Amino acid sequence: MSGTARHDREMSLNAKKQLSKCIDPVERLRLQCLSRGSAGIKGLGRTFKIMDDDNNKTLDMKEFMKGLNDYGVLMEKEEAIKLFQIFDKDGSGTIDFDEFLVTLRPSMSNARKEVIMQAFRKLDRTGDGVITIEDLKGVYNAKHHPKYQNGEWTEEQVFRKFLDNFDSPYDKDGQVTQEEFMNYYAGVSASIDSDVYFIVMMKSAWKLN
Repeated sequence: MSGTARHDREMSLNAKKQLSKCIDPVERLRLQCLSRGSAGIKGLGRTFKIMDDDNNKTLDMKEFMKGLNDYGVLMEKEEAIKLFQIFDKDGSGTIDFDEFLVTLRPSMSNARKEVIMQAFRKLDRTGDGVITIEDLKGVYNAKHHPKYQNGEWTEEQVFRKFLDNFDSPYDKDGQVTQEEFMNYYAGVSASIDSDVYFIVMMKSAWKLN
């Protein structure tokens, strides 16, 4: 997965460049997330999850503003209000944050989504819709990891570190949902122009047929 770090750097620079001339509020928020790398959108999602005190999977204006602020999104209050109104399609005063994250995710072709799901299904050996350390044991060989080889990490630590790539930097629970996996790769996808190249990269990274 070493290519991902390079793509992250390119994407981050690209996003920062586009931000300076972008005026669409949704696109501006998307670019601010992407400027943090592939996990940027997912990180914002996790921040909002923490804000959602009553666990009703919706955010009101106050929670939304606090979430943006806690995640360090630079935005004028007027722009944030405008953004909230765009997402609050039915004018109910709340937004559904799963819908919010899907809207924020950079768009991907069906071919890209399909190959991401193939990788997810391969990793999710138990088929319960979540990738855990148990799932990884049969698919990912920790023994090749340099830190395992020099005795610095246990096999468990290698697996955990691997899952952390897809998890949010602020709330790592050692489990990766389909949504998190898709959000992560939507970030990676944003830095790769060609469908063919993206699919080849995924197939070789995950040894998909």
